Amino acid sequence: MAKATTTAATPRLKALYKDQFVKELQTELNLANVHQVPKLEKIVVSVGIGKNKDDKRFYEVVKNTLVKITGQAPVDRMAKKSIAGFKIRAGMNRVGISVTLRGARMYEFLDRLSNVALPRVRDFHGIGAKGFDKGGNYNLGIIEQSIFPELTFEETQVLHGLQVTFNITNESPAHSRALLEKFGMPFEKEGGKR
Repeated sequence: MAKATTTAATPRLKALYKDQFVKELQTELNLANVHQVPKLEKIVVSVGIGKNKDDKRFYEVVKNTLVKITGQAPVDRMAKKSIAGFKIRAGMNRVGISVTLRGARMYEFLDRLSNVALPRVRDFHGIGAKGFDKGGNYNLGIIEQSIFPELTFEETQVLHGLQVTFNITNESPAHSRALLEKFGMPFEKEGGKR
């Protein structure tokens, strides 16, 4: 009797990266070694719940959003410092929720974000180029979760924003941008419009 094997299909962007983008980036960025090519390590999707920390309904809406758009259970983020003015105690108060995506889920989320969700933003002219830090990681702020087609109209009644952080191993922010452009991230043009 033959043993049944189940192999999950490789995400489209992961296959493109391995087969095509690595060689193209090495040539375009004049890199001597293939290991110098920028690589996407992980994507962190997070939501700060700050002033709504005591609102259980808001917490459930945020948690549901992260589960639906990432396909993964989120983790609560606790306060690291006590701040009396905000009634926050270190380790006791939940200040945010986040999901860390790696591997196939990371590439699938990136594909849906760049090709489906971002084009649904009203008056969209591209994402800003100022979101890079010195290490070459990119931070993207999303004002409301309703751009994701996985969410129904009822699930978007309570609006909240999201922070998407792309953790990239590389040598400079310019290399990170080149990688994200290969993946189809729509950066705005220098004149302000795409």
